[in-house]
Amino acid sequence: MDKKIIGRKERISLPELGLKLIWAKVDTGAYTSSVHAENIREEVREGKKVLVFEALLPGHKGFTGRQVVFENYREKKVKNSFGQAEVRYLIETIMELAGEKFTAEITLTDRSSMKNAILLGRKILRNRFLVDVSGINLAKAYRK
Repeated sequence: MDKKIIGRKERISLPELGLKLIWAKVDTGAYTSSVHAENIREEVREGKKVLVFEALLPGHKGFTGRQVVFENYREKKVKNSFGQAEVRYLIETIMELAGEKFTAEITLTDRSSMKNAILLGRKILRNRFLVDVSGINLAKAYRK
């Protein structure tokens, strides 16, 4: 399988989160991908434990204000950008990038102090994409 070339910043879609063509930073130093989420909480709905959150920040042009509910999730210990271990919720969701649609593991965290609301780590990139760090939005060539 030929790998597609993407840049250091790309537009991705996360349809289950209601996000379409949102900018994401590609970070080959990070193993896990993450998305900014707020008001993350576990609730019991119809007798099932679910994870409820809002993706992206109010004021961000991609913000929908919509609550997202996931039944399938887990907790994962990850090292943050400062090297400190923290426990985050991890979801599996559909991601669209460079004309490809695949299931991706993404952790939820507060990225409000970061420039980019979404970070793509190397686990998602492995065996799918090559990163040209001199380019931005190179995946648009593959979009249908």
